[in-house]
Amino acid sequence: MGKNGVLWGLFGLLFAASWWRPEHPVEQSLHHSLTLIAVIALILLQRRGILPTSSLAFALAFLALHTIAARWMYSYVPYDDWLHALFGIRLSDLFGWHRNDFDRLVHFSYGLFLAPVLMAYFADRRAWRRGFAALAAVDIVLSTGALYEVFEWFIAITLAPDAVEAYNGQQGDLFDAQKDMAIAGLGALIAAAVWLAARRARARVRARSEPPVARAAPWCAQPAVPDWAQSASSAAP
Repeated sequence: MGKNGVLWGLFGLLFAASWWRPEHPVEQSLHHSLTLIAVIALILLQRRGILPTSSLAFALAFLALHTIAARWMYSYVPYDDWLHALFGIRLSDLFGWHRNDFDRLVHFSYGLFLAPVLMAYFADRRAWRRGFAALAAVDIVLSTGALYEVFEWFIAITLAPDAVEAYNGQQGDLFDAQKDMAIAGLGALIAAAVWLAARRARARVRARSEPPVARAAPWCAQPAVPDWAQSASSAAP
């Protein structure tokens, strides 16, 4: 089993564990409708050989956070209880939070983990310039995040009010959609900055390690042959 197999195996174990005695099976299934699409897309890209192991790791890391959030409908992930049991602290008490902010972490990780996958594809597979690759990646994160918020709005106008709150997880925040898009964009910007800095540093190291191109000295360069000499040599028997 290679590295990709290990990554898929770990994600599969987490996904299976998240379905052990689910508290909200209907809402959890609804959340995983997009997970199924993402997994199929990753498998197809991997079979075509255009998904490196690092990109697969980023994608599955995001899906792992999404799987944890879907288990508790995003709004009820007990991260405070976990941290209190392990370290005796609660993030809500430390930062004065009045809502469950695990959904913010998932949206932030969407930009943080998707942007490197897109930038690597554009730069390595499409030979785009680094700046254009980073710009396109941030743009795609923002646009797809906006499309997801539109999808949530469509769910909101078709489901019952109680089901809408359970799925969307707004927790009373009227600007939840705008904040989700903004924090996803922030994650993409941070990833783009780190990726660009790493690529530039790698290019400098490569330039220093490569030997300089040998160039002929001016005094030993081949002199140009005048036109009259070329004509005379061609006319000679």
